[in-house]
Amino acid sequence: MRFLGAGAKRVATWRRDPVLLAPAVLTVAIGLAAVLTPPQLPFTRLLVVAPALAASLWRVRGTLLLGGACALAVLAYAVLERDDDSMFTAGAIAAVALAAAYASHLRTQRERTLSEVEAVANTTQEVLLRPVARHVAHLEIATLYLAAAPHAKVGGDFYAAADTRFGLRLLLGDVRGKGLPAVGVAAALLGSFHEVAYEAHDLSEVAERLDASMGRYCRSRAGSGAEEFATAILVEIPREGTHLSFLNCGHPPALLFHEGVPRSLDPRTASPPINLAEILGPTYAVERVPFGPGDTLLLYTDGVTETRAPGGAFFPLERWAGAVPAGFMPQELLRRLHRALLGQSRGNLDDDIACLAVRYEETSLPA
Repeated sequence: MRFLGAGAKRVATWRRDPVLLAPAVLTVAIGLAAVLTPPQLPFTRLLVVAPALAASLWRVRGTLLLGGACALAVLAYAVLERDDDSMFTAGAIAAVALAAAYASHLRTQRERTLSEVEAVANTTQEVLLRPVARHVAHLEIATLYLAAAPHAKVGGDFYAAADTRFGLRLLLGDVRGKGLPAVGVAAALLGSFHEVAYEAHDLSEVAERLDASMGRYCRSRAGSGAEEFATAILVEIPREGTHLSFLNCGHPPALLFHEGVPRSLDPRTASPPINLAEILGPTYAVERVPFGPGDTLLLYTDGVTETRAPGGAFFPLERWAGAVPAGFMPQELLRRLHRALLGQSRGNLDDDIACLAVRYEETSLPA
């Protein structure tokens, strides 16, 4: 039963990916050519290609079995026909099969390692970027995260949401630098936010606490100091009312879609990036803007606006936003933005990107 189950699983795998049958198909094709053509055309010499191809697609056992079958078939022909050249070909196939089996072993080990790394990356993303609820009160939320590093799931960009007694509080930001050091800073900020968001009475207090947390984290790392900082934007949307509050700490301005028309929420007063309050002064300016039914707020990191075309042109976010039809749900809005970024960069996104979209759901009036 175990053998039948393994066989059925293998057949299902081949059906999903017919390319896996290529070594077997190539072997049959070369064998038929050898049988149907005159002996003067030594097609059997091409059988060395079959195990070499199998090494890139099959596991060790399958590679050895295919190579062994090819070598034995040519060896049998050599013995029957007393053909010394075919005897040499059989030996060459056997040698290539052994080398191919070793190559298959190395490939399998690397694939297993990569699978484990991706599993760790997925777990890290789930721990750091906690899942955001799709609906909170009258709000619909969607997120987009793209890490620049190959096979990575997290980078220096971050976002978080907390459903608190003050309303929905959002954080989106970008740590200076890239790689694992930036991930460590982002983790420290996210951990701090998920604590203070439920306690702080206003966004300026949240920003102060984040600044203090990042300062402690940077001082605890050898060689780190005030040169480490993060830009961020904090948003608070009350459960009742038709407004929102935001605090911009040196971050690209949010976009507010009202009746389908985007508006850049440029802060009137500058607030210092996180971990630079000691240098620039701890003055945090919280601003308030209307936010009602049908409106959508888009937060993003500079990976969006700094996405370049092959010719060097930056992504025109505001122009793109102005051409977006009104009424899109947050998930569809971010899906279209992702496609636009891929089109701008020709599929070569080389910076971390984080986006968070929130829509104030329209309430239907009673008939």
